Amino acid sequence: MSTDQRKKIAILMITVFIIITSFGITGPVIPAYLESINQGGMASGLIIASFAGAHLLFSPLGGKWTDQFGRRKMIIAGLALLCVGTFLFYSTDTLWVLYASRVIGGIGDAFLIPAVFAYTADITTQEQRAKGTGMVTASMSLGLVVGPALSIMMSGMDIKLPFLVSAWITLAAIVFAFFFLKETDPAHLGQANVRDLEDEESMSQKIARSTKMPYFIPLIITFVMSFGLVAYESIFGLVLNDEFSASVTDIALMCMAIQTVSVLTQLFAVDRLIRRFGEVPVLIAFLCVAMAGFLLAIVAETYVMFFAVTLIIFFAMSILRPVLNILISKMAKGEVGFAMGLSTSYMSIGNVVGPVSAGLLYDMNMVYPFILGLSMLLVTISITIAWYRSSGRKTITTATEETIAFEAESRI
Repeated sequence: MSTDQRKKIAILMITVFIIITSFGITGPVIPAYLESINQGGMASGLIIASFAGAHLLFSPLGGKWTDQFGRRKMIIAGLALLCVGTFLFYSTDTLWVLYASRVIGGIGDAFLIPAVFAYTADITTQEQRAKGTGMVTASMSLGLVVGPALSIMMSGMDIKLPFLVSAWITLAAIVFAFFFLKETDPAHLGQANVRDLEDEESMSQKIARSTKMPYFIPLIITFVMSFGLVAYESIFGLVLNDEFSASVTDIALMCMAIQTVSVLTQLFAVDRLIRRFGEVPVLIAFLCVAMAGFLLAIVAETYVMFFAVTLIIFFAMSILRPVLNILISKMAKGEVGFAMGLSTSYMSIGNVVGPVSAGLLYDMNMVYPFILGLSMLLVTISITIAWYRSSGRKTITTATEETIAFEAESRI
């Protein structure tokens, strides 16, 4: 990368790290806080679903506006909404206001995420895309390491203090992005060509139209990955508590270990794996790894074994997430922001359906959520292999060649 590219991606990584750190602070505290106001599993599920549902509804709009108004503006707007939502969450114990604060945060996240990955696509070439995306997603994972550590440091204080600290950290991210993050030139890179049809489409119509996109199968994989990951996240704390009598600190420490593995994986493995094997073979391999993790979770009988299984699952997911973003961006010539918006929409569907399904199944039998995840991964692997053999290989190759040619022309 050039000096200018390295500077831009470093500033983006710092911005992302700051905001994700604020997420990591509050995550381990939410169950204990809800218990302190006499709320249980249903409230916890709705806290997750309200954020994810808002993210789902507004992600296509966030993607379109990212192409229309610019990456920087949408990153700052998303950060501002997240900041407002977090301050609102801190200020009240009224349940409906807590849900409203999460809706505001979900809208902010829907504006932020497509802009972040479109920004990454703008400032990297085709050959650099895997490395750049891996660096950005690694900064996210690093924030989720630091966040729980800060949460543990505040564990003996006011239970709502982490939410206040999170809000101030988010405000710091806004100030940093405003002064240091520079706008890219998506028009020059061919990223801002949004079809007029999009202005007339509802979210459901866009989702329906996505079935005809060349990157539809990667979108389906994104949904399944999100479904399985968030479903697992929503119940692994319950499993630790019910089966192994783990404390909140134990859960926070596991979160730190998970994200440490993710950081190392995304920094040192993603780019190398894609360069050697290609996106789809890597997808298939690590879908199999995730499936093996779900299978092992069913038979885990000790805390140590369950800890190890959890690391395996999140290791696979830390590979799958950036690989999917890279694959979709390659196949979405001319509308990367819109495609990233669709990707986050599919992810949000999984984020809504996953925890609800896992919670309902967990109440029936602890094993059922793992069986469901295992089944979905098996179906997804079969679909991915069939797609790649029939048309995926040709589509990906063509998209890559066209993008390389376009970038070569742009440099002349």
